[in-house]
Amino acid sequence: MSVVGPKNPNASLESLGIKNTKTQYWNLSAEELINETVNRGQGVLSDTGALAIDTGEFTGRSPKDKFIVKDENTKDSVDWGGFNNPVTPETFDNLYAQLVAYFEGRDVFVRDCYACAEDKYRLNVRVINEQPSSNLFAYNMFLRPEASELETIQPDWLVIQAPGFKCAGEIDGVRQHNFAILNFTKKIAIIGGSGYTGEIKKGIFTVLNYVLPHEKNVLSMHCSANQGKDGDVALFFGLSGTGKTTLSADPNRPLIGDDEHGWTENSVFNFEGGCYAKVIDLSAEKEPDIYKAIRHGAILENINFIPGTKTVDFTNKDKTENTRVSYPIDYIDNALPKSVGGAPKNVFFLTYDAFGVLPPLSKLTVGQAMYFFLSGFTSKVAGTEAGVTEPQTTFSTCFGAPFLPLHPTKYASLLGDKLRDSNINVWLLNTGYTGGAYGVGKRMSLPHTRALITAALTGQLDAVKYETHPVFGVSMPTTAPGVPDEVLNPRNTWASKEEYDAKANELAAAFNKNFEKFAAKAEPEILNAAPKVIQNA
Repeated sequence: MSVVGPKNPNASLESLGIKNTKTQYWNLSAEELINETVNRGQGVLSDTGALAIDTGEFTGRSPKDKFIVKDENTKDSVDWGGFNNPVTPETFDNLYAQLVAYFEGRDVFVRDCYACAEDKYRLNVRVINEQPSSNLFAYNMFLRPEASELETIQPDWLVIQAPGFKCAGEIDGVRQHNFAILNFTKKIAIIGGSGYTGEIKKGIFTVLNYVLPHEKNVLSMHCSANQGKDGDVALFFGLSGTGKTTLSADPNRPLIGDDEHGWTENSVFNFEGGCYAKVIDLSAEKEPDIYKAIRHGAILENINFIPGTKTVDFTNKDKTENTRVSYPIDYIDNALPKSVGGAPKNVFFLTYDAFGVLPPLSKLTVGQAMYFFLSGFTSKVAGTEAGVTEPQTTFSTCFGAPFLPLHPTKYASLLGDKLRDSNINVWLLNTGYTGGAYGVGKRMSLPHTRALITAALTGQLDAVKYETHPVFGVSMPTTAPGVPDEVLNPRNTWASKEEYDAKANELAAAFNKNFEKFAAKAEPEILNAAPKVIQNA
């Protein structure tokens, strides 16, 4: 066995049960990992220098195969059910033993990195991979220690990932041959049978979604964040397709982070050291920051090239619609160097309302903010998934349901505590449809949406008049710079007011039905914020 690369001299894979490996590659540079990938025939370079790889059988996360070990430490704290599937400690130990034995006689790639840009909450992570491209993903996405730290660094958590290891499914106590399991007692994550790199990133995100709220009283968030020249921070919560990345990218406001953050008493900090962006239908016009970041050091996943070239065809969905790129955050020109900002002044909940009911922008009370946060509403439209032929309501709790180990009301309560007795503005931003539902109405104007965000951030909506939405109860500005007054109330944009009222009632009923699962643990302030279905509308 040989060792290549810098490492803590006291660190040992053998102590983890990983024995008789061929070569251990520790903390290789990005360039070295790219060369290893290309030389092994596991990837090629695009014409921009980015590394293009395929993740194999899985081109996205597999939520049904994600598990948490249920033991004395987690049995009463984890919100079991839904996305939180339990396995026994014995199941974990059995799969761990098989996984580490799989590395015998193989090369292994090890990365020491960390999560949380705020030093007080730093979580050191040691990532062990079968493939160099997966290790490069960890280099891109986690925060990178100084070279001098590698001689002494000690991991708080361990991640072991081997796409080539396939277990026996139900015989081994899981659903099928792939798995991603978190053990909060041993502080180990194991991932087998899947080469989708997002499992690594989201595994540690799930860890932080448990540790920070449960043990540190820090609100963990699935959101992007930027900061103005006066230090005012804005948060952008939103599910896939709502415009979170696009709208948080502002040349006048440095980016704190793209996806995962913590909110302390007086700061917002990025969990990550990189960005993991969708690239389907990407263009320099729509997403200039992402487009420019696709260069040497970035990893493209599951894309296709234009035939006969090494130019990416961003419109090609043959492998998946979930084509991705990962890159270090400093590939974004306007990124904040430390990835730590002050306390938020404005919070935006982005929703893609394909039913054309919600206003383009509205202001929320604390109770409404917690209600919409718990709801996490957006829409699926025709073509996004097989079998979807008309708009469908979609609710993802706290805008990140698959990654929340605790009961959702824990996160909502933390949010409420931060909003009460503060000057923080919370806005609901509809990036979906107006003038009718999908197929009849039209998409919200991006220039109008950007103008509304700018007006909110600069205080231009502080003194204007507001009116109350009759069903959802949110406050809608009656005027805003750069936006026609008539579009601010969505009812005014529909040809038939009766059809609008009926659709508003339909959406309100869907909200209320979804919220039934939270009612028993929700505070009265949240329950009172529910939309009111108007009879005989």
